[in-house]
Amino acid sequence: MHPRPTLKTFNSDGVTLAYMDEPGSRPDAEPVLLIHGFASNTGTNWVDTGWVSELLSAGYRVIAFDNRGHGQSEKLYRLEDYGAPLMAEDARRLLDHLGIQTAHVIGYSMGARIAAFLALAHPERVASLVFGGLGINMVRGMAGTGPIAHALEAPSVDDVKSQAARTFRVFAEQTKSDLKALAACIRSARAPITAAAVATLSAPVLVAVGENDVVGGPAADLAALIPGAEAFMIVGREHMKAVGDRTFKAAALSFLDRHRLSEG
Repeated sequence: MHPRPTLKTFNSDGVTLAYMDEPGSRPDAEPVLLIHGFASNTGTNWVDTGWVSELLSAGYRVIAFDNRGHGQSEKLYRLEDYGAPLMAEDARRLLDHLGIQTAHVIGYSMGARIAAFLALAHPERVASLVFGGLGINMVRGMAGTGPIAHALEAPSVDDVKSQAARTFRVFAEQTKSDLKALAACIRSARAPITAAAVATLSAPVLVAVGENDVVGGPAADLAALIPGAEAFMIVGREHMKAVGDRTFKAAALSFLDRHRLSEG
């Protein structure tokens, strides 16, 4: 079991967000910003799965935060308080707060979507990008958000008939999430990312998705839209189980190593 660090807080344009900043063993360690998925949090997505310890062992400075409405961050209940472009500004403000000009960014699922908006709005802040758990469905948009919201608002998980939606409700309960805040997050206006937009990404990109991930869609199909992007299929994994897969971590670490700021 990986010990969870105590999170600090910062003010992101009036919203209190919880974050961790593990400096690594070297004063010049390159920063990696981790952005977790829907209904998850820093501890569940990145600490418990071994990502933080492996990145630290590889010599990186590791930064992660609980998205608004998630984990130890402030809970908000209006639709206009959410959306990936707004949540990407939270990520940018955290970099500002820490005085970091440029970071490698790894996002999983919703976090990959947020990472894409961060890179599109502030390309100079992103050294490299890893989109985990989100392939071609990044540009197709997410279907079925209504059933997931209804599942989160249901009196009990036993009232949820849709198996896919039930999976999110069970996970949200496991992570002890605020179900009403998550329902607002999933219902929020979902700004589209077009194929034309991802084609303008200038940072190196790795897309890594589970072989059986119906939520994210194929990695190769998204990578084909992004000049120079690499695709990695996480063999035998579906959406929830791919996060901590050791082959995924190995592929991401190899990718980061090839795109170190000190060599580029």
